[in-house]
Amino acid sequence: MTFREAMEIVSTAFEFVGVAVFAVGSFALAVRIVGGLVGARARVTYVGVRNELGRIILLGLEILIIADIIQTITVDLTLENALTLGVIVLVRTFLSFSLEVEIEGAPPWRRLELARAIGSAMPDRPEARAHDQDRA
Repeated sequence: MTFREAMEIVSTAFEFVGVAVFAVGSFALAVRIVGGLVGARARVTYVGVRNELGRIILLGLEILIIADIIQTITVDLTLENALTLGVIVLVRTFLSFSLEVEIEGAPPWRRLELARAIGSAMPDRPEARAHDQDRA
């Protein structure tokens, strides 16, 4: 077996794992949806499932990016394939960033500020009490 053939197998394995993350994660969420809709917590279930679906998509995209990088760098190293990889990574990075902002409710550079604002609005939480003690 040549190095190129081995890398094709590795790349295909990563693609398989990425697709499996989508499939298994989606199936698990479908089961969770059915279980949540049977109970009286449909709204809570919707929000939780939506966030989990975003996380599953993020994980699957990251794994597929690994497969694309391996395929491009070790198997088909041409300028055209490198440019295609660059576009794919840009699109997937934009999707990942958008999903992460959607899930977390704020861009990465605003999360600490948002967490502090939420913590100070809920004084019965230990984080809020510690934050209030720091300010005193």
